[in-house]
Amino acid sequence: MVESAKGASDLASEMEVDAFRRLFPLRFHERHLLESVRPDARPLGKARETSLALGAVASADGSALAKIGCTTMLAAIKMEVMTPAKETPDEGCIAIDFHMPAICSPIVRPGRPAEAAPVVSKQLSDTIISSGMLDLKELSLVSGKAAWMAYLDIYCLDADGALFDAALLAAVAAFSHLQIPVVSLNEEGRIVVFSKQNEGEKLKNKPVNEEKRKLKLRSIPFGLTCIIHKNYILADPIAEEESIMETLITIVLDSSYQLVSLYKPGGPVLAYDSIIQDCIALSRQRVGELQTILNEAISDMEVD
Repeated sequence: MVESAKGASDLASEMEVDAFRRLFPLRFHERHLLESVRPDARPLGKARETSLALGAVASADGSALAKIGCTTMLAAIKMEVMTPAKETPDEGCIAIDFHMPAICSPIVRPGRPAEAAPVVSKQLSDTIISSGMLDLKELSLVSGKAAWMAYLDIYCLDADGALFDAALLAAVAAFSHLQIPVVSLNEEGRIVVFSKQNEGEKLKNKPVNEEKRKLKLRSIPFGLTCIIHKNYILADPIAEEESIMETLITIVLDSSYQLVSLYKPGGPVLAYDSIIQDCIALSRQRVGELQTILNEAISDMEVD
């Protein structure tokens, strides 16, 4: 009887806590902030558990599945031959699309585009290009005539906060996994992708690239989003924290710890120099963690 009464009391307490969290979410989180801890037991400056798997999509030329906590991103790259622009005859191109299907979050309605999707797409494009991670000249095939277009699609499977951070990690990992297909000139002098379907065909010239190759990635960017609330800085927020504490700041550093970008989409709290410096310090620590996770995922793929 005593154990039964104790169990009922614990259940009642849990229900009271859950009701308080739903009715007064900000007060609930602020009570935890006073103890320098969050409801999921993380310290304020600690990011969630992160995992990375390369080669998640067999039909893609490069792909990766990234998870930060429950936030899950699937990135896939498809390569196609195009005619380069006249202004850049020796360079290829990349096109990035970020997708948020209705399954990823209760706030995304079926048939309606998510408001965050184009914003994250633009952030990703700006970050990857400005970081210098890719040398677009590596995507050139025949000067002025043929180059690679890399189509990168990122699908948000679970949107539980810090979407840009997880999307960027998935994108970087997909480019790390990317293998550029073998291409050659056919009898008409056109570039064709060398695949199993045309393996028996006689090609006019030897392949432009003899075997599948990888891109040389430089200055790989990694992002960390933080919430600024009163005097507190919370790293890697979940969706609930983002919805009730509205001041966000995203820091992107490259693998050499150089600042690539700083993004603050409004919010009531001003980003003073001291706050920015604290966020950058957290980002430097996070870059080391993510670089290790990426290297381990690449090593695991090579072993397989």
